[in-house]
Amino acid sequence: MRETKTLKEKLQLFLVVMMPILITQLGLYAMNFFDTTMSGQAGAEDLAGVAIGSSLWVPVFTGLSGILLALTPMIAQNIGAGNKEEVPYTVVQGLYLSIAVSIVIIIGGGLVLEPILNLMSLEAEVHRVAYYYLVALGFGVIPLFMYTVLRCFIDSLGQTRVTMFITLLSLPINVFFNYVLIFGAWGFPRLGGIGAGVASTITYWSILGITIYFIARVQPFSTYQIFKKVYKVSFAKWKELLILGLPIGFTIFFETSIFAAVTLLMSEFNTATIAAHQAAINFASFLYMIPLSFAFTLTIAVGYEVGAKRFDDAKQYSKMGIWMALGMGVIAGLIIYVMRGPVSGLYTNDPNVARLIQQFLIYSIFFQLSDALATPIQGVLRGHKDVNIPFVMALVSFWLIGLPTGYILANYTEFGPFGYWIGLITGLAVCAAALLWRLYTVEKRAKVQLER
Repeated sequence: MRETKTLKEKLQLFLVVMMPILITQLGLYAMNFFDTTMSGQAGAEDLAGVAIGSSLWVPVFTGLSGILLALTPMIAQNIGAGNKEEVPYTVVQGLYLSIAVSIVIIIGGGLVLEPILNLMSLEAEVHRVAYYYLVALGFGVIPLFMYTVLRCFIDSLGQTRVTMFITLLSLPINVFFNYVLIFGAWGFPRLGGIGAGVASTITYWSILGITIYFIARVQPFSTYQIFKKVYKVSFAKWKELLILGLPIGFTIFFETSIFAAVTLLMSEFNTATIAAHQAAINFASFLYMIPLSFAFTLTIAVGYEVGAKRFDDAKQYSKMGIWMALGMGVIAGLIIYVMRGPVSGLYTNDPNVARLIQQFLIYSIFFQLSDALATPIQGVLRGHKDVNIPFVMALVSFWLIGLPTGYILANYTEFGPFGYWIGLITGLAVCAAALLWRLYTVEKRAKVQLER
């Protein structure tokens, strides 16, 4: 990042930073996309098993990795304030914390996975695929969380093209191992949906190795000498990270886990409905990478300007990013509406499942519009290190409004499984409105500080 004087310069810099983030996010989610689509071609049971497994894994991963995302505004503000000597120490402590978090996930998952699956009314084959898919993913937890820390460091320097390059390098690895392990090609065992979990773990280790090489050997990362010194574990630094990161993590967790909860509640419906629901969520989530990329970019840009006490510049970035994200949200909704037929064909050859996918996709259009507003605002607020109130807003919107609304509509009206989606839309809309109010409050407070 660098200081800009005009709106044109800000737009140019914003796009330079954001486009690689967008490609990176699309690339990373493409791994999940290929897991789902390729598993669906292996059979409805494999698709449903991966759906259940992903629904349990994604909230855990996104929520806990959200804790580590606190590194981005911390490092961005350090760089903006000229405190570069603090950066390597912060990154290494983040790596230590990521390993600790990974160990907790592995142990906790080993204890609760089987009991959770047993609580669900799953067919035996769906249960088996979901269980071993998650077991396979467990071997990739440590490299995935360590990579998250290193990516925060790279992105906070504004070098988002590097993470894009790393992701594009790793994507063919994921597709190759998905193909040979799901379908048993070229002498590999045919694992079905379980093979998608094994392929993801291999990919996570590959991404970590490539990233470590870049940070150790390539400028400007090598000048920070991240791996030169072995620091002692600092629980004080962990506390600082957790104070900022836990609200971020919980905010993300409450948003993503609501989708997981809906998928788990849908286990009362048949396998075709579960598979169609997951396919529609998978494609909608793929397009969600657009507002998420705006959010990541806004955190970097706003954090940099706030660190340098340029609050007016931070506000200009926030307005620009939010309006651009809203425009992209409208485009994403049109893509879903026009392409819902061909999209359903990517996930299944079963005409009944395809029909249900298309119906769910219509509802997902409204997700795009709410996310296009709420997600970038969350990015701006993180740049201001304002995380506690948004956390409460997410909790209330999704779990106290959205989920109960969906449950009532699904079980006591004729909407059936679509009632849950209406509940999700309601929760997202309420959260977007609340976050808009919070952004107004925070920027007004920043203006008062500037006038002093």
